[in-house]
Amino acid sequence: MARIPYGDPEAPEARALVERIVAERGSLLHLYQMLIHSPPVAEGWLAFLTAIRQKSGLDGCLRELLIVRIAQFNKAPYEADQHIPIALAEGASQAQIDALANWQDSPLFTAEQRVALAYAEAMTRQVQVPADVFAEVRAAFDDRALVELTATIGAYNMVSRFLEALEVHSHDPR
Repeated sequence: MARIPYGDPEAPEARALVERIVAERGSLLHLYQMLIHSPPVAEGWLAFLTAIRQKSGLDGCLRELLIVRIAQFNKAPYEADQHIPIALAEGASQAQIDALANWQDSPLFTAEQRVALAYAEAMTRQVQVPADVFAEVRAAFDDRALVELTATIGAYNMVSRFLEALEVHSHDPR
């Protein structure tokens, strides 16, 4: 159970934003139900994560593999629960999902995916990216893709930290 109650979607200050979230996302997920405690934060979050997930040129399969792996690194099951189906819909295989925890030893990932996963691991675990890891990711991605890749990794580290600090989980009642 979450550490604080979920926000009230019927609260007057949240109602219009809740309608927008439902229109854009299909439902009010637990994450957004927590965020609506602060409508300005929820609105900024929605805009930022929409840009990351829907307006970026990053390959959808790669993006979702990174998000699921970040969720694994950070022990954030809600994030993984939400993104595994999206990863599969974006073209990841169940075998890739199953192998993510040991991606370095798996032949199931492309060279580009491996470089991006190494970058995500460095950004998540060490924060400072070693020069050799950056050199490989720099060689694989142009400037725009590198910015979008970095922003995606940073954003989903933020998401997992928010979820886990407040103990937001899929099995919580609405």
